[in-house]
Amino acid sequence: MKILITGAGGFVGKNLTEALKNIRDGKDRTHPGLSVDELYLYDIDSEESLLEEACEKADFVFNLAGVNRPQNSEEFMQGNFGFASKLLDTLKKYNNKCPVMLSSSIQATLIGRYDSDYGRSKRAGEDLFFSYAAETGARVLVYRFPNLFGKWCRPNYNSAVATFCHNVANDLPITVNDPQIMLELLYIDDLVDEMIAALEGREHRCEFDGIDTVLCDEGRYCAVPTTHKVTLGEIVELLERFRDQPQSLVIPEIPNNSFAKKLYSTYLSYLPREKVSFPLKMNVDARGSFTELLKTDKCGQFSVNISKPGITKGQHWHNTKWEFFIVVSGRGLIQMRKIGSDEVLNFEVSGEKIEAVHMLPGYTHNIINLSDTEDLVTLMWANEQFDPTRPDTYYEVVE
Repeated sequence: MKILITGAGGFVGKNLTEALKNIRDGKDRTHPGLSVDELYLYDIDSEESLLEEACEKADFVFNLAGVNRPQNSEEFMQGNFGFASKLLDTLKKYNNKCPVMLSSSIQATLIGRYDSDYGRSKRAGEDLFFSYAAETGARVLVYRFPNLFGKWCRPNYNSAVATFCHNVANDLPITVNDPQIMLELLYIDDLVDEMIAALEGREHRCEFDGIDTVLCDEGRYCAVPTTHKVTLGEIVELLERFRDQPQSLVIPEIPNNSFAKKLYSTYLSYLPREKVSFPLKMNVDARGSFTELLKTDKCGQFSVNISKPGITKGQHWHNTKWEFFIVVSGRGLIQMRKIGSDEVLNFEVSGEKIEAVHMLPGYTHNIINLSDTEDLVTLMWANEQFDPTRPDTYYEVVE
């Protein structure tokens, strides 16, 4: 399949281009039935000959070109309607009736605050595409996007999320006049997934009830089925927690497909080099060291323990707390004994055969470095964050 992407240098264009390159080059195995043979990447500084060749040979067109921040309002119509006319005329010139996707905006509804020159230019582009479909019989896919966010989005341009992520990551101020303002947000990976589905003829169709998307099989428009409605205040609160993570070590809840998970990935993409790594507090003594790595709100914490040769650590038990000990380097012995019992459970462990050993509630336990020369490195997970006011830890030797 030969694919033309207009506006290829923009936020959406860059993400779509890299996704299609991965398919073309065999790096993405999630679309086994899709073959990408050639990509025509057209942008504002491209040669006109590229557009001519692409419109003659393309099997699918993504029209992502548009104007968001012109110097004067007349440029909206020129950029959003004028180029669409040029594109469709060139396709007609070569009698190419391949499917064409249009990147429009929810502002094309012209409802309330969306009644603007920008919205009218987007609406004119939509009407042009629908007329083209009626005239030629070509399959047309018109998407009205809400606010977009994700990696590579330009801050201080037309995305509040990009600006907030950039500023928080770089310790710059942000301004929120009304934290209760609600935004509908579309994540770039969800959008790219939908566009690839469109290539395969699996686009989601919809109609609009005002500005609300109503998915339906026979809809005139197309839509990405997953968006997120969040307030500005909620966005800022999450970003502040992400910013504080190197100090708190707490990873907020980021369930699969949640806005928080997608926002965290977006935020990290704006980190300056000096924040990509950060130091951890190592508690060091003559026996070795113990370092807390990560904490979670509801799923405990991770730590790493280093024991010097011949050293025994632990010798304590818990009522409710339980742990996994996972030796990743060295050779050791884990011992456990049920409180009130004389029976000792022994588990020899080593980094050559990595396994997880439960530290059972009500069992005193230890870990012994059996080597005379090598440190014992153990990754530890506990089912709760350590609370110094309620440590649930009681000293008792195993044997």
